[in-house]
Amino acid sequence: MAPRAARPHRAGPPDGEPRFEVPPGHRVAGYRVGERIGAGAWGAVYAARRDPPGSGPPGAGPVEVAVKVLHPGRLSPGQRDTMLQLARRELRFSRRADHPHLIRTLAVATLDDPAHPGLAGALALVMERAARSLQDVLADARAPRPVPDAGRILAEVAAGLRHMHTAGWVHGDLKPANVLLMPDGTAKLADFGLTAELDGTHAYAPPLGSPDHVPPEWWSQRTGTHGVALRPSADLWAFGVLAHQLLTGGLHPFLGATARARSLAALAYARGSAPLRLDAALPERWRPLVTACLAADRRQRAEVDLAALLADALGAGAATTVPARTAGRRRRGRRAAVGAALLAGTAALLTLTGAPEPAAPTAPVGAPPPVRDAVRPGAIPRDADVPAALRGPIDDAARRCPETEVTPVLLAAMIKAESGFDPAAARPATGEYGVAMWTPSVFNAWAQDADHDGVKSYLDPDDAIAAMGGYVCWLAQRFKQRGYSAAELPALVTAGYRTSDKTVADAGGVPDRVKPHVTMVLGYLAEYGGSTAAGS
Repeated sequence: MAPRAARPHRAGPPDGEPRFEVPPGHRVAGYRVGERIGAGAWGAVYAARRDPPGSGPPGAGPVEVAVKVLHPGRLSPGQRDTMLQLARRELRFSRRADHPHLIRTLAVATLDDPAHPGLAGALALVMERAARSLQDVLADARAPRPVPDAGRILAEVAAGLRHMHTAGWVHGDLKPANVLLMPDGTAKLADFGLTAELDGTHAYAPPLGSPDHVPPEWWSQRTGTHGVALRPSADLWAFGVLAHQLLTGGLHPFLGATARARSLAALAYARGSAPLRLDAALPERWRPLVTACLAADRRQRAEVDLAALLADALGAGAATTVPARTAGRRRRGRRAAVGAALLAGTAALLTLTGAPEPAAPTAPVGAPPPVRDAVRPGAIPRDADVPAALRGPIDDAARRCPETEVTPVLLAAMIKAESGFDPAAARPATGEYGVAMWTPSVFNAWAQDADHDGVKSYLDPDDAIAAMGGYVCWLAQRFKQRGYSAAELPALVTAGYRTSDKTVADAGGVPDRVKPHVTMVLGYLAEYGGSTAAGS
């Protein structure tokens, strides 16, 4: 049975607690609040309009804005102080570093309305209103195809970063949720709560950040009285991750089902125990840029000429855009995603202050890559008993993994031993279901919508096999990091899939209780023309 895991935490109000709400028509800094366009665990984002539209001096700001309201009700006094400091930092930076590719924060206000005592102490940030965020774009992406206009978006993000660095600032929290797209498609950096001004070679910021996009050195730095050291090289690392995601439809350069798992994979790479394995779908002309930005040594990153690398990538080969997909979400979903993006920085604020971290959508791990004509070792033989309907999903899942030891025949052998290729297979006694025999709680952590029908189901063969490929790929990487050879991997990943990587590590190899199952898989693997040294 695949290892069990706790269900992902869902952020939100505790049971019975009323949802924090700013009433329609409430005035904030000269704007009248309208509809809610997003919500998070600590507040909400609202559309707002200048009231009246022609009020204010010339250049007073746009007529339509977004108002991010942070509710301090569940925060300690120290957390509220930190939140206020970050909000003021965001406003100060926005006023000093105006640029076409930086979102402007127009005002910060603390709400205090006797008619609405529930709002007392809430913090409101008035900012330019965007159409959506890159997090929203990636949620709609179909990996591993690049998102539409990926090259242009990256060039505009780089322009915003270059302006910040030239002016002596470090963003400190670059990620898809903090890149907003305006109604005309222009990309702008947002959420400057962690932005810090350089003092010589580095700045200081609170020890916060998004695990998926902070550089490896972030984890080993000590926090001093002024916070942690922050350098422009940290933004370059985050840009490299962002570029990989945009150019592969959301795939992270480091495999893992959670942000923590991906950060551990990045740390293993930084320590030299694992090479950098960029996804095969990443266009060749972009590899030098992403590789340079993801240099393990921050001193090497500091020497990167991002403008030159970007010019080379944009000037070589075909355009990076692909035809846009038909929108599958309602307009309300778009607005909610933008609101969620504006609130994303609040999660980072509380990560190290004792409050629960809200669950964030992660890019798919097992989505299919482009079909390739070349046959790679480990292909399923034509005369094998693998059902035709499963061959494509199995081949896609194996090819998605950068570890060549994870082959189609290995996955096919594992699936045959698990379920006999039966999509309706079930073992209620152990809670395992579907063609890949997933336990629902574990599937939730590795789930993939491989057929892009809007549903992730362990009973759907496409989804189940894609998730299996991602998990098996991660197991292969874990065992290779521990020094196991290619010849040992088929047995070890089979055992790990039945138990867990920790169980296998503790046993020093295949645990006795799953040896019969592993022997069965290796037998099927040999039958399909593979070997215990799969991929060799």
